[in-house]
Amino acid sequence: MTNYREVLRLSEMGFNHTRIADAMGITRQTVLTVVRRANELGLRFENVTDLSDRELTQKLMPQGAAARLVFKMPDYEEVHKELQKPNVTLMLLWQEYVLKCRQCGELPYQETQFRKYYHDWATETKASMHINRKPGELMEVDWAGTTAKISDNITGNDLDAYIFVAVLPYSCFGYVEAFWNMEQSSWIAGHVNAYEYFGGVTRILVPDNLKTGVIKHTKSEIILNRTYQEMAEHYGTAIIPTRVRMPKDKATVEGTVGIVSTYILAAIRNEKFFSLSELNDVIRKRLHDYNHKPFQRKDGSRASQFADERQFLLPLPKNAYELSEWRIAAVNSGYHIWVDDNYYSVPFEFIRKKVDVRLTRNAVEVFFDNNRIASHIRLLGKRGGYSTVEEHMPHAHQQYIQWNGGKFRERALENGENTSAVVSAILASHKTDDSAQPVEQQGYKSCQALLKLSEKYSPEQLELACERALTYTSSPTLKVVQTIIKSDMIRFSEESKTMSESPKNHGSSYGFTRGADYYGKEGDK
Repeated sequence: MTNYREVLRLSEMGFNHTRIADAMGITRQTVLTVVRRANELGLRFENVTDLSDRELTQKLMPQGAAARLVFKMPDYEEVHKELQKPNVTLMLLWQEYVLKCRQCGELPYQETQFRKYYHDWATETKASMHINRKPGELMEVDWAGTTAKISDNITGNDLDAYIFVAVLPYSCFGYVEAFWNMEQSSWIAGHVNAYEYFGGVTRILVPDNLKTGVIKHTKSEIILNRTYQEMAEHYGTAIIPTRVRMPKDKATVEGTVGIVSTYILAAIRNEKFFSLSELNDVIRKRLHDYNHKPFQRKDGSRASQFADERQFLLPLPKNAYELSEWRIAAVNSGYHIWVDDNYYSVPFEFIRKKVDVRLTRNAVEVFFDNNRIASHIRLLGKRGGYSTVEEHMPHAHQQYIQWNGGKFRERALENGENTSAVVSAILASHKTDDSAQPVEQQGYKSCQALLKLSEKYSPEQLELACERALTYTSSPTLKVVQTIIKSDMIRFSEESKTMSESPKNHGSSYGFTRGADYYGKEGDK
């Protein structure tokens, strides 16, 4: 399914339709239709955040839309031959192509699409074509095929360190860093550190088709890793992956990887490193020499070229991107999701729905259909904790909030001191520590069920059951009291009858005195 939200974002960033089509894996005509329709409706990227993907699709691509137009594909083999002639340019060939199409009653491509398809044809046929790069436009990234070695100071064995490489094609200015693995956390950290090193962000990011960045890349569809896409949005850049098995799409970084392998890794092959930071310190020194090394065939160096390019980079955001993890969770019947051994509430309307969960170091965000429906402070260092927002509860459950712990204790004390002690124990068992949101209301349902036992049996029986429960444990639960009052119901009936017939002031510190009736009048025998 086409991500129309991303099409609007890239369009408002100033990318032309061809660039957007390349980034999204869709046709230029689709981009043109979406942008034109959005302009007609007055829709902008910041205005569609409250719309679900389905609602946005219905607005931008309604039923009965015009059928896709059929364009005349140029003969690019002939175009390539004509380009070899003096003073012949693609602009001239495109104008001749448009004139010929109009004479034949056919629909021609626009100039940008004409150039794009020629580029595709030239790459596939390995035809030579020089591509001029613009300053601040691209950053190409990849993992080097060669690894560095770090010695384990305990076992003495060599451990592999993987080398992340980023390069700006215009100036060939590079960035290199070693990581313990090639997992997503290292991949994202490499990008963040590269942007910090360059002091800015390019408009386009060109990665390979690694699973940490690109989930699926076919002729008709490009699906990016969600965390990778989120990072691109944070920095205001667009991701345009290389075509599958087309290394020339990022020839600059491929060449830089080879130079890095020789100039940096091969040069330090005989040195011993005992930590990743030690290795990266040496890499930074060699990288500085590499970037300031004079060109062989032209004046200046990569650093001097970068000094001119840096002013064209986009500014860094105020805060660096914080790595997030995405998961899928199901909302249980209690309108909570279970994430990392803790419960987080969502609006009750989403019970039994599948939701997307974004985890950062300190926050838990819940999304449904790309719309955020809940946000919580992450419960760290706990298991089985609750983070509950009152507005997420059904109206009937919100009525429990009108009760507080004091009211439940006051109501329980009317029944007896033992009942009050059990209610206090239940409420205390649902409190969290000071670093998390209090969820005492999670115990309100149990307290209400406990007090209702006095209606089914009697207040005296409930007080006796609570007294018995407190002799077993200092923190009795509702279930313990229910078990006691059900199993000893007949005896409690006799004891409660005795309590009701006895004077209120027994003169005993135990609260009541059992009479002869309780002991079967054995004294008369």
